[in-house]
Amino acid sequence: MDRTRRMRLAKDVMDRDWADPGLDLDTVAAHAGYSRYHFIRAFKEAYGETPGQYLTHRRIDRAEDLLRTANLSVTEVCHLVGFSSVGTFSARFKTWTGLTPSEYRTKHVGRGAALIPGCYAMLWAGGFRTAPGGSASAPGAGEKRNSGEAG
Repeated sequence: MDRTRRMRLAKDVMDRDWADPGLDLDTVAAHAGYSRYHFIRAFKEAYGETPGQYLTHRRIDRAEDLLRTANLSVTEVCHLVGFSSVGTFSARFKTWTGLTPSEYRTKHVGRGAALIPGCYAMLWAGGFRTAPGGSASAPGAGEKRNSGEAG
């Protein structure tokens, strides 16, 4: 398999699993068939930024959408986009946008449609994190249904 295709496969993994806080460099590098250090160099050469920078930008872009459109707290947005630390999320968000998440929301909310209720946004984003280890679960996926739920 050629190098370009390997990089695309790895980038596809990051594009698909960007919200998974467990997504790490070793996993992505394995999809490309490279060691972590060789992968960092090859990815930067192909895309102009490191895999970590790409993933952070992907998560921040999604956080911007959620802050503009969903009625969620900054902490909820932080965890939905794959960050495990609100401090790290806020610092990286400010570096990327020039504003803290709260400042960004204040500046951009109210331009367009009403905010989506947080409960809907959480369910749409893949459900609430309930399993040990932080894996997201869609409603009803592998869970027993309540007797009162519609079939």
